[in-house]
Amino acid sequence: MKKLILVTSPPASGKTYIAKKLAEALHQVVYLDKDVLIKLSKQIFVVAGEEYNRSSDFFNENIRDYEYETIVELAMEALNYDDIVLINAPFTKEIRDLNYIKKLKATLKDKNASLVVIWVKTSIDVTQQRMIERNSDRDTWKLAHWNEYIAEINFDIPIALDDPFIKDDLLIFKNSSDAEFTESLTKTICILEETAGKREEIND
Repeated sequence: MKKLILVTSPPASGKTYIAKKLAEALHQVVYLDKDVLIKLSKQIFVVAGEEYNRSSDFFNENIRDYEYETIVELAMEALNYDDIVLINAPFTKEIRDLNYIKKLKATLKDKNASLVVIWVKTSIDVTQQRMIERNSDRDTWKLAHWNEYIAEINFDIPIALDDPFIKDDLLIFKNSSDAEFTESLTKTICILEETAGKREEIND
């Protein structure tokens, strides 16, 4: 059975580095990063005469959901040609919307694919420090209004996604230190390789 892997978590938790390391280790993988759409999104701000702010009402009302729809549509297309598609993106609200997840799984079933969510668990302090270090203009507002921003972000593991009978539906990747990263990377790769054909075997 094919897999759509979502590497998710709040911004600056280390998703990109982790997602790329997983993509390098697995086979037959298409890697997609939602951040590649930022260049297009910036142009929308320019055309609309709006200040560039990815935390603004303008962004949430006119851009955000379209970025997610686009990256998921690209993933669905890629699953026609490869066994694994890995998306690197926060999926902040989608990952906690069980109706969204149900519809996504139904679409994947038509492609003989399953959904794997990898939640990157990083402490808030480490997240803030990484955001400072990456020095990106997408974080300018967040860092300047840190308490306001953090109050809106849910760092809790989305445990509602976990089915105890499915080993790889929700995987927790601990990433607050180098030691956690190394242990989690090895464990996650082992689980993904172990379950690569098992769901298909169960369905046969």
